[in-house]
Amino acid sequence: MYEKNFNQIPEELPKEIKNFISGSPIYDSSSSPEARVYFINKDEGYYLKRAKPRKLAKEAKMTQYFHSKGLSAEVLDYTANDHDWLLTKSVKGEDCVYSEYLANPERLCDTIACKLRRLHETDYTDCPVMERTREYLATAEKNYQTENYDKSAFPDSFGYRSAEEAHQVLEAGKDALQDKVLLHGDYCLPNIILDNWKFSGFIDFDCSGVGDRHIDLFWGVWTLWFNLKTNKYRDRFLDAYGRDKIDESLLKVIAAAEVFG
Repeated sequence: MYEKNFNQIPEELPKEIKNFISGSPIYDSSSSPEARVYFINKDEGYYLKRAKPRKLAKEAKMTQYFHSKGLSAEVLDYTANDHDWLLTKSVKGEDCVYSEYLANPERLCDTIACKLRRLHETDYTDCPVMERTREYLATAEKNYQTENYDKSAFPDSFGYRSAEEAHQVLEAGKDALQDKVLLHGDYCLPNIILDNWKFSGFIDFDCSGVGDRHIDLFWGVWTLWFNLKTNKYRDRFLDAYGRDKIDESLLKVIAAAEVFG
C-alpha cells in the first residue's frame, strides 16, 4: 500500500515531531504534488503531512473541528516554520477506493449518499469557517479572470464549450447558492474511510466549512463516475441522499465553478 522510504523526511522536522516518530517505519503515501504525506507505522498509525508555509493552517483547524464532531482523526501537532507540518492519528479502516467497496457499487453509492446527508444535518454553529460558499465563488472568479481554465482535470469541461460559457452559467446561478450546511468540500471516495462498511471518518479538510450542499453533492456524483467509470449511479446517489433537498439546476452551476478549479 505504501512505498517504504526513510530518506524523504527532511532534517528540518520540528523537534517534537522528530522525537515522536523516531525509530518508527515511515512510508510515503503522497497522492498530490501540493503536499507530501507520510504514514508513520507506530501504535495504530499516524499521518504526517508537509506543505508550504501556512498551507495547512486551515486543514489543521478544520480537522480538529471535524474530530470534535466525531467525524475525523485527532490532530496531535501543527507546526509552521519553513514548512507546515500536520500530524494526526490515522482513521481506522480503508478509503472507499478499496477493492472490496468498489466491488459492491450499489452499497457503496448508498453508503456515501446517506453519510453525506447526515453530515449536512450536523450542527455547524461553532464552525470556524462560516463562509465557504463565498470563498469558493471568489476562487472561481479569480481563476476566470486570470484565465485559469484547465480542461485536463475535467476533459469534457462538463459540457461547457468555453470558459466564457461556463462563466455565464456561473454568473447567472451563483446567487441561488444560499443553502448552509457543514461541507466536507472535497467529497470524494478517497476522503471517506470505512471500516468493514461502517463509517470511520473523513480526511482532507482543506475545502471544508459552512456552505451550499450542492458543492458536496456535485463531488459525490463526480467521484462515483470517476472511480466506477460509469454515470449509472448518479440518480441512485441523489435518490439515496434525498431529493427533497436537491436542486439539480444548481449542480450545473457548481460544475461551471469547477471548470475554473
